Amino acid sequence: SKLAIGSGIGAAGGAIIGLLTADGKHRQRNALLGAGIGAVAGGGIGYYMDVQEAKLRQRLQNSGVSVTRSGNQINLNMPGNVTFETNSADINAGFYDVLNSVAIVLNEYSKTTVDIVGHTDNVGSDAHNQQLSEGRARSVAEYLAGQKVVPARLLIAGRGESQPIASNDTPEGRSHNRRVTIQIIPVAQ
Repeated sequence: SKLAIGSGIGAAGGAIIGLLTADGKHRQRNALLGAGIGAVAGGGIGYYMDVQEAKLRQRLQNSGVSVTRSGNQINLNMPGNVTFETNSADINAGFYDVLNSVAIVLNEYSKTTVDIVGHTDNVGSDAHNQQLSEGRARSVAEYLAGQKVVPARLLIAGRGESQPIASNDTPEGRSHNRRVTIQIIPVAQ
């Protein structure tokens, strides 16, 4: 489980810190104390993210947004066909309910940072696509901030066309590449 993985990682990190910070006489004791403290902290983070992930899955069910997990990081993939019109950084009105659901969970679980990353397909110049991807990320961040998500938690970036998830050779592939991703990362890892 994620709780066990988090506990194991925390225990290993705590043991290493305990070993490195003790004199020769107290190394074993400090390693054991560090492992115990690390296990509790790591397990707590894992559990915190487990509950947050479950709430996001529940709220975003049937929304078109995929929720995936990588370690203690939760990733939301928001496809362009539900978030933005082609060549636009203006959020589709139909997507506000989805972002409202995300904001509710982010406000409930405030011990995370939120990386918002915009992406585009390869139609248009590199410079235009970079600017468009940054605009999409900024639009999502501004909307979430308007829903009382603390702006200091929101980090934005644009990747332009540099990270496609599908072929840009078909309209369907380009549609998949026009997206915004949100990565939710615990503050203490």
